[in-house]
Amino acid sequence: MTDSPALVRPDRRAELAAGLARVRSRIADACAAAGRDRAEVTMIAVTKTYPAADVIALAGLGVTDVGENRDQEAAPKAAQVATAGVTPRWHFIGRLQRNKVKSVVRYADVVQSVDSVRLASALDAAATGRRDRPLEVLVQVSIDDDPTRGGAVAGSADPDIGLGPVAAAVAGSAGLRLAGLMAVAPLGWEPERAFARLATIAEVLRAEHPQAVVLSAGMSGDLEAAIGHGATHVRVGSALLGMRPTLR
Repeated sequence: MTDSPALVRPDRRAELAAGLARVRSRIADACAAAGRDRAEVTMIAVTKTYPAADVIALAGLGVTDVGENRDQEAAPKAAQVATAGVTPRWHFIGRLQRNKVKSVVRYADVVQSVDSVRLASALDAAATGRRDRPLEVLVQVSIDDDPTRGGAVAGSADPDIGLGPVAAAVAGSAGLRLAGLMAVAPLGWEPERAFARLATIAEVLRAEHPQAVVLSAGMSGDLEAAIGHGATHVRVGSALLGMRPTLR
């Protein structure tokens, strides 16, 4: 990150504007193909490894929602962006360790990766007393029922990682608000198959929790399929910001 995060090179701003135009066009086309209103889909700019200057420039181009994966990068970046007077809606979308929740609840508006009752309880405890409003939460669900890559398991009776128990824990927490589901298409699955199953899982969840209407699914390579199956939020990194710098 630079010492002056509000400054971005004119050529970089032009790159971001061009990437944003392409992504917005893809989202509009996908909504039209699905017979959906374009206003139903929010793009989240995934800015992990990119500097605060890019976040500020994207905000100037009309981007309202930003996603980050790692607290050790997100916390100082959010502080730099705030210092510049820019206030995007921050989504924490990476796997979250319980020892990071006290930090995350200070800047995140939404946590998209809650996948256990233990994590929900820790997040609730951290949010209570540290925020002036409940923290919005998406339960991350495992589309292929493999929890090793992250995600609660639909239909499982496991009291810690079953989707039902996790959703109930979030919904019953004073410091949290259950907003919906997040998922990533499993490796080896066609996006259409993956997001069709996710849509079914989301329908079952909404029957139990009608307020859980958010569905965060789809990334740079598969956002069209996700929108076709009801995604309300798509998480876009490389298609918007270009090739990702190497993680340090």
